[in-house]
Amino acid sequence: MIQTIESIQALNTSVGSPQRWLVSCDESGVGGETHYGFGALWMKEQRRGDFVREVLRIRNAHKYHYECKWQKVNNHRYLDFYRELVDFFFKKEWLAFHCVLIRKGLVDKHFHGGDYDLARRKHFTGFLVSKIKDCINANCGKENTFRIWVDKIASRYGKSDEAVGIIAERILNLELGKGNRIEAVTTRDSKEVPSIQLCDLLLGAAIQAWNKTSESDVKAKLQAHIASYLGWPNLCLLYTSDAADE
Repeated sequence: MIQTIESIQALNTSVGSPQRWLVSCDESGVGGETHYGFGALWMKEQRRGDFVREVLRIRNAHKYHYECKWQKVNNHRYLDFYRELVDFFFKKEWLAFHCVLIRKGLVDKHFHGGDYDLARRKHFTGFLVSKIKDCINANCGKENTFRIWVDKIASRYGKSDEAVGIIAERILNLELGKGNRIEAVTTRDSKEVPSIQLCDLLLGAAIQAWNKTSESDVKAKLQAHIASYLGWPNLCLLYTSDAADE
């Protein structure tokens, strides 16, 4: 079973000229956890400068000078920084986040050449295609193009980012007609890209709630803060002890 957790924010569908989207992606749970997943932070290309300036303002206000990522959410000193970053995300209607979480034990490797590496790349490609189609359908009648940034994909295939872009574009052409929708899928260093860092933070919070691999009080408080925006009691709303035993 594939569980999907999305922010309640919809993509901006205002009428206007052709739209260029910047989609910043990350993956998590590839180190042997029960679930792995992929996340994507969306904004229109012209909002990129606004995003960087606002993140820098929050960083300076809290004197936070490190890479922002879920694994670093351990120090009570910086909890307010992470909370304000989450506040910023939910209060900006021009930002959206989507993620898909996959329970590894339910992945049938026979459909993927006996290879989890290939399965993960297929799942990531399918995730992107699904969300791009949703965006195109929500902005029907407009030209939409997509620039996709990814943190380094955990794969032994050195050109996995290039392969994702080519395959995703071919699927979109088959299902929606020919077009040049995906400008590029480019690997970027997350240390230098604030949008990938925020994606890492939101995805990490979601997937760790399902993997239950942390006892950090700081992480638990930040997960609760995110869940409060969604109106959920926690970030694994569908989780029950009975389901875990099945």
